[in-house]
Amino acid sequence: MAFKFESLQVWQKALDLTDEINLLTKHNFPKDELFILTSQIKRAADSVVFNIAEGCTGQTNAVFKIFLGYSLRSVVEVVSCLFIAKRRELIQEDDFKKLYIEYESLTKMITSLRNTL
Repeated sequence: MAFKFESLQVWQKALDLTDEINLLTKHNFPKDELFILTSQIKRAADSVVFNIAEGCTGQTNAVFKIFLGYSLRSVVEVVSCLFIAKRRELIQEDDFKKLYIEYESLTKMITSLRNTL
């Protein structure tokens, strides 16, 4: 692996989840949400991955902690978007619960990593 972040389980989980968000929006969100909720949730999910990678690569622990904080904020943004999607009846309760649990788990992973630095 050429980059340190590739070996982080937290980064790998975030990468898997951004794929799930992409599939969810592709199959469930209508065209009129393309530049609104679809764009927002996809950018937030991607941001989790980006911030873990950016903070990990060649940074001090203090800087990495800051970037992990940004990742946590992006997780909260994704979950907020999921609530909106559920309320607008764009996703089913089962999809919401599954992703909610996955992002809750990711939050714990990010927080644990941040606490070790």
